[in-house]
Amino acid sequence: MLVRLIAVLFACLLAVPALAQSGSTPDRAAIEKIVREYLLQHPEIIIEAMNELRRRQEMAAAEMAQQAIAAHREELFNDPATPAGGNPRGDVTIVEFFDYHCGYCKQVQEPLLRLLAEDRNLRIVFRELPIIADESRTASAGALAAAKQGKYVEFHNVLMAARGRLTRDRVLALAREQKLDVAKLEKDMDSPEIQRSIDRNLELAAMLGVDGTPAFIVGNQVVPGALSLEQLRELVAEARRK
Repeated sequence: MLVRLIAVLFACLLAVPALAQSGSTPDRAAIEKIVREYLLQHPEIIIEAMNELRRRQEMAAAEMAQQAIAAHREELFNDPATPAGGNPRGDVTIVEFFDYHCGYCKQVQEPLLRLLAEDRNLRIVFRELPIIADESRTASAGALAAAKQGKYVEFHNVLMAARGRLTRDRVLALAREQKLDVAKLEKDMDSPEIQRSIDRNLELAAMLGVDGTPAFIVGNQVVPGALSLEQLRELVAEARRK
């Protein structure tokens, strides 16, 4: 159908110089009428054109993401200041961008934990991306502060399991329940180092075209959304094949 539309437009364009040579003035309104009537008779062409535009946009976004991954691969996958879990020497690494106030991030938490439990050769890098609520940055800062006490993964799981707003008081209360040094945690939460880490994650996400959570990097591709266990398994298997 799209080919037919192009053919109609091309025929109209060819008619313009022909009319000019015959001494007639090209009738723009007549040409627009032909195109309009054709589109009204074949409205499916508009849907086809929109789908093609979407496909091209997705391809362009994927290419941009792959370029960004290549340019920042070492930082994305192996930054020693970024918390990681699973097997430190795993043959496949998943990078997750998430927000503790994101319902979809909480939804994908169980499949991720199951995958890590069943695949002992898998590593995961945790990228805090606080973009949903005002308190999101507070929760992220609390998790990164827990990393300074060697308890990032444990506190990350607690925050993911929590429901409702993670205000500063609630983050500190949860930290107290986990036997963390709350005074140190609160001080570290406000440190320039942790704030810079969060800002850098926001910058990396922008370069990758990540504007929502959760989003994953596996191999050389960015995959958004709350993936199922089977989808996660397939991404890991694909990365291993490559």
